[in-house]
Amino acid sequence: MGAIGATGDPRNAYECGNTIGTYLHRYGFDIDFAPVADVNTNPENIVIGARAFSDKPEIAAPMVTNYLQGLKDAGVTGCIKHFPGHGDTKADTHFGYASSQKTWEEMLSCEMVTFKAGIQWGCQLIMTAHISAPNVTGADMPATMSSVILQDKLRRELGYQNLIIADAMEMGAITQQYTNGEAAVGCIKAGVDIVLGPQVFTEAFDAVIKAVEAGEITEQRIDESVRRILKLKQSIRK
Repeated sequence: MGAIGATGDPRNAYECGNTIGTYLHRYGFDIDFAPVADVNTNPENIVIGARAFSDKPEIAAPMVTNYLQGLKDAGVTGCIKHFPGHGDTKADTHFGYASSQKTWEEMLSCEMVTFKAGIQWGCQLIMTAHISAPNVTGADMPATMSSVILQDKLRRELGYQNLIIADAMEMGAITQQYTNGEAAVGCIKAGVDIVLGPQVFTEAFDAVIKAVEAGEITEQRIDESVRRILKLKQSIRK
């Protein structure tokens, strides 16, 4: 994607998304967890790098939306990631803790440019990052488990109403700090609709059931996510 972004021509992002979407659709897939909407501003970043279209949000944003359109025209739903932005980190959340020290105001002028573009385009899926953003939330918890990031910022301030999916919950940034059950319950309470890839699925499932039975998570909260999932499934079938 970095090479495509370097061309400066969003039509190349469209062609890429459409080409990938075409063969995914042929193989029977209808969702692609792409494109990366991160702005790769930190040269010491070891995980995003050339997966991002650019280190400039004004270049990355039209690339993201054109890639999404390319997928859509091929019959595939895209997913922008990793909210609120993994491009200004040094560590890799696959293996452990990573953070961004940016304030929300700083993110608004950089990372949020691409995410806002994707939301305005009509993106149906946003994937969370397991990074912490202490200067936004006041805490070190991963964004995946932060209601400040997912509810206050993404849903209320940015107006996003569609599906929020967690990055893989088997990644080190989660498993080194939380049990499978704590992580699953925590991200649902924060606003995640789909808990992707728990390290031990049965533990995560049982913990969510127990949390509902105990009143820690309401059935209404579960129903909100189910309705979003069913709405997306219905739109894909069309």
